[in-house]
Amino acid sequence: MARALAPHLRAGDLVLLNGELGAGKTTFTQGLGEGLGVREGIISPTFVLARRHPNLADGPRPGGPDLVHVDAYRLTTAEDIESIDLEDTLDTCVTVVEWGTGKVEHLSGSRLVVDIERARGAEAVPEQQGTDLAGVLADLGAQWQDEDTADETRRVTLRGIGPRWARCPRM
Repeated sequence: MARALAPHLRAGDLVLLNGELGAGKTTFTQGLGEGLGVREGIISPTFVLARRHPNLADGPRPGGPDLVHVDAYRLTTAEDIESIDLEDTLDTCVTVVEWGTGKVEHLSGSRLVVDIERARGAEAVPEQQGTDLAGVLADLGAQWQDEDTADETRRVTLRGIGPRWARCPRM
């Protein structure tokens, strides 16, 4: 989905990613990066507040915008936001901010908000599996032990805010 969204993004776009830990925010950003043709190595920004990924000349969008990937989880004040100097790159890059809702909206009158919800508890168990409590618990236990969660169902909601997103892209 993120790779399909990437061609619709341009320099100056602000994308806010919302979702709990493990929802897939960084994976979504990796897909955007792939679609934008930026340098690989997009990692969870847990220990790096902001990282710039330059566009690759031999990628799918040569000359396209760089990608700035930000983790706003630990940013709590306006001074914290200002300290990472997003204003310096906002006009020339696609800026993706994890946990940015309620913190960085002032940076742009237009933004794309991506909410990622991961099924939890009984929602995560397909209906055809065990319907008694023991069966449901066994199915859930198997899910928690499975290290590969890439195939888990996610609900992704895109909301465009402001004039730039008056018409959201069809994907």
